[in-house]
Amino acid sequence: MKYFKVLPFLFFLINLSAQDVEMQSYSFGEGLRFVGESGYNVRITGYAQPMSELKRINSEESNSSRYRMRRVRLRMDGQSSNERFKYRFQVDLSGVSEIGESDEDPLLDAYVDYALTNRISVKFGQRSTYTDNRELFMNSNSLQLVERSRLTSAFSSIREFGLFISGRFRAGRGSYLRPHFVLTNGDGKNVYSRDRGGLKIGGRLDYLPFGLFTNMGQFRQIDVMREQVPKLVVGVHYSKNNGMSSRRGRYSGRIIYLNANDQESLPDYTKYGVDFLFKYKGFSALGEYIKSTAEVPSDITKRIRNNGSISESFLVNEVQDVDSYVKGRMMLGSAYNIQMGYLFKNGFSIDSRYTHLIADENSFLNNETFYNRPNYYTLGVSKLLGRNYGFKVQASVTHVDGSLGINHDLDTNTPAIFEDEIIFRLITTISF
Repeated sequence: MKYFKVLPFLFFLINLSAQDVEMQSYSFGEGLRFVGESGYNVRITGYAQPMSELKRINSEESNSSRYRMRRVRLRMDGQSSNERFKYRFQVDLSGVSEIGESDEDPLLDAYVDYALTNRISVKFGQRSTYTDNRELFMNSNSLQLVERSRLTSAFSSIREFGLFISGRFRAGRGSYLRPHFVLTNGDGKNVYSRDRGGLKIGGRLDYLPFGLFTNMGQFRQIDVMREQVPKLVVGVHYSKNNGMSSRRGRYSGRIIYLNANDQESLPDYTKYGVDFLFKYKGFSALGEYIKSTAEVPSDITKRIRNNGSISESFLVNEVQDVDSYVKGRMMLGSAYNIQMGYLFKNGFSIDSRYTHLIADENSFLNNETFYNRPNYYTLGVSKLLGRNYGFKVQASVTHVDGSLGINHDLDTNTPAIFEDEIIFRLITTISF
């Protein structure tokens, strides 16, 4: 059973009760911290996010709605008596992925962290990757709006298994450089079957001209700390996935191609982008741009259907075109996302976002059921209790541009209509 991966939490709690440990501190929304006589310490955090959603097509009399537990997360961060060794283990019991897909494996993070020096650390295991856009390695309970942007859901791989090397260096006049190197299997998270394709290699370079953010503010969206001096981080990232068997490298084995010898032959996927985060006295702004391309092997002759059968058909507009067919099943194109908001001293936050997707001629972004919606306009309001993320209520309304033609009924596969969607969302975050 997949939920057996939660057992390490139970074993840890049993182990705590059997040893001479004490609770060092508790801060609402920041978790419980335990320390032991030998010098190790552990922090346990968690939160739940019940959510409701209502979607409306302009000309439709009936609305669609759903109510669910969006996230139920438990996280354990530990440090051994040797301060160079750390670890993290995190699970989500909601069964919903970071971008809203259901029936997900609960394991999110499982890695060890070793500090080679005071400036360089090495992580090995599964975690969020630095080669995604900036929003993806910000905590889910610190989001400015109810959901992440459509740029994130379209292009991110979210979590991967591999090697992650990070540095932090002073660059003069209080500024910092933060380089990251990533080498992973390129198949996304929780890959327990065979590895497909080659490795994924990439990196990120962040520049902080005004120094470090307060209380890990670089990894949280709302400026709850109300930075007293301007804080800015600007970053660039690049990655190449050598042999990918899915639309964007998020899942392994979803899309398989073969050559004439029935050996797997998979396309390469390249992604790069630039982004920034700015905070000052309650105001925050996040901007992201991303672009993806693909290289299709010339020896592909067959494809494996979802039912396991093999086909030699690669028809695009009634013409056999392998290159266009393969690219048409991948997330290819570009996008940019800009969002900003202001947190008042009474705990209310007003936020806005605009996301624009630009699909390549041959790209799954043209799919009328799931994508083919170039513009997203979102307004949101939040109420936070206290100067952290312990409790907050958020509501948002999103106007989705359907002018390119969309299918709005997955059950009946209704022919495309050319009207807009309106999505109302409400979520509550309860942390300990």
